[in-house]
Amino acid sequence: MAEGSAQFIVSARKYRPSTFGLVVGQEHITNTLKNAIAQNKVAQSFLFCGPRGVGKTTCARILAKTLNCLDRSDDNEPCNKCSSCTSFHENANFNIFELDAASNNSVDDIRNLVEEVRYPPHSGKYKVYIIDEVHMLSTAAFNAFLKTLEEPPSYAIFILATTEKHKIIPTILSRCQIFDFNRIKIVDIVKQLTLVAKQEEIATEEEALHIIAQKADGGMRDALSMFDLVRTFSLESKISYAGAVEHLHVLDYDYYFKITDKLASGGSTEVLLLFDEILNKGFDAHIFISGLAEHFRNVLVSKDKGIAKLLQVPENAKERFVQQAANISSSFLLTALNIASQADGQYRNTRNQRLLIEIALMKMAHIGDAVNLVMASRTAALQPAGEPAGQKKNS
Repeated sequence: MAEGSAQFIVSARKYRPSTFGLVVGQEHITNTLKNAIAQNKVAQSFLFCGPRGVGKTTCARILAKTLNCLDRSDDNEPCNKCSSCTSFHENANFNIFELDAASNNSVDDIRNLVEEVRYPPHSGKYKVYIIDEVHMLSTAAFNAFLKTLEEPPSYAIFILATTEKHKIIPTILSRCQIFDFNRIKIVDIVKQLTLVAKQEEIATEEEALHIIAQKADGGMRDALSMFDLVRTFSLESKISYAGAVEHLHVLDYDYYFKITDKLASGGSTEVLLLFDEILNKGFDAHIFISGLAEHFRNVLVSKDKGIAKLLQVPENAKERFVQQAANISSSFLLTALNIASQADGQYRNTRNQRLLIEIALMKMAHIGDAVNLVMASRTAALQPAGEPAGQKKNS
């Protein structure tokens, strides 16, 4: 096929898991579902909850496909080859229905669904209904759905998915088997992105993949979307750290290392100039101060080898954190972290937000002076009354 003639498929779709074993970071969910299938103890109503892009709808689709698969594997995975699986992949399976509650949230939509549930499947064992963003249903729609959800026909299975579990009415929750999906760990996202890059024959820098994983905030779909974005940034088949930082508009952590060194040495002037440079590059001051607090935390963690595993950064960055931790006292880091956290919390409620951050930075730069002042005051307090500090009595 000529170059450019093939249709581009985004990575989030191209590498969407087709079996439970390919789902990333949700083993507690996939193992439970496979065990339920193996023991023939599959509930008729499920509620999948969790942040966006962590695999809720994907697991719902895999479960629906597996239940109707004609040739399941020994470990209860779909074969992806039988007529049922093939028709599912071609969006032609009449036993699996997907409904977006965000755009079909009226009572009439649910009544139509309930009416359709009355008819058994023409082929296969189950009719599976996947309702995405179910929290968007109106109160009347929820009420119209209650009776069917409580006493569904033996062949009907409902899988509800939502990002906002707290908006689901209790009567719905009590009728469902609830599964809570986790945010995907950074290390798992990096591992998956590495596999995708290998499949696509794209060279990557580990730091770049970590930047993407951190920016994705636990969502694999977001990570894959950013992966596509950064790969198109360069004409070369390579994803570099510089490209990821620039195109995702992420503040380079070199700034945080420089600012921390300057603060520890009392250089408030240099720090304010660096902060001004960051703002001139278009970065939000709130993102800066929260990132600086996270940096202080990482440096503090690097001081103790026992908890260094909590540091989710590339290997070469770990060395820099350990080196900086060796040169800065824990008392300074704890005090600076406290100041940064207070500024982060006050940011939304202050009018002059830049001034708030600048004051916080100046406080951090003078932590050493404050400590020396306290020590001098304590020394003076220990001197006998009427005796100047550092002066001996005449004999």
